[in-house]
Amino acid sequence: MDNKTMQSASEDHNLQWNQWQLLDSILPTGGFAHSYGLEAAVQTRLVSDPDTLETHITHILENTGSLLLPYVYKATISPNMETWFELDRTLNATLTNEKSRRASIAQGSALLRVGASVFTEIPFLKNMRELALKSDKIKVHHAPVFGVICGVLGFGHGFSQRAYMFLTLRDMISASTRLNLVGPMGGAALHHRVAKSAEGLVKRWMDRPVEEACQTGPLLDVVQGCHGYLFTRLFCS
Repeated sequence: MDNKTMQSASEDHNLQWNQWQLLDSILPTGGFAHSYGLEAAVQTRLVSDPDTLETHITHILENTGSLLLPYVYKATISPNMETWFELDRTLNATLTNEKSRRASIAQGSALLRVGASVFTEIPFLKNMRELALKSDKIKVHHAPVFGVICGVLGFGHGFSQRAYMFLTLRDMISASTRLNLVGPMGGAALHHRVAKSAEGLVKRWMDRPVEEACQTGPLLDVVQGCHGYLFTRLFCS
């Protein structure tokens, strides 16, 4: 094996380590503080047993794919300030649910802070965060930030979109476990079952332009909007 081939293999391995770290639950991005409206769905009886839970998670994944994957895709293939500004502004106008908007901003801000602190070899991320802190016009929504980070790290747009769906599924399963809807083993089995549907949803919604972003489950948006009215709450959204 020549030096060029060895260097290429080493870079590929480094890329994989970065991918694993970005998806690791230990990365402090605040995802586990949110239930994607599941807590409200339980208290409104939209989710009441394992079957309705699985259906609900699948609907959340489809809504994520139809609405947010276009933003992840565009940010990944064009990881620059101008594209990020436009995507952040558009998504902020698109998210009419105040709870989901705040959750998106909270997770996006946390992810950008972590990205700028961890991937220090990419000064662009630090510049992004400094600019976001100075400007009240930049809301720092999660999907565009995730796409930009994937883009500057050299991840393909196929990986970034599939990874975004994985994070949604992972956090939903975690929320289900903490709400005692399933046990740890049941959650693992549920994750495995839903993953097959999630892959189909990724293929259905991936690589779409932002102009085609849409809500497929408006009821989910309504239910999540009720989260702030719950008498007791474990999650932020």
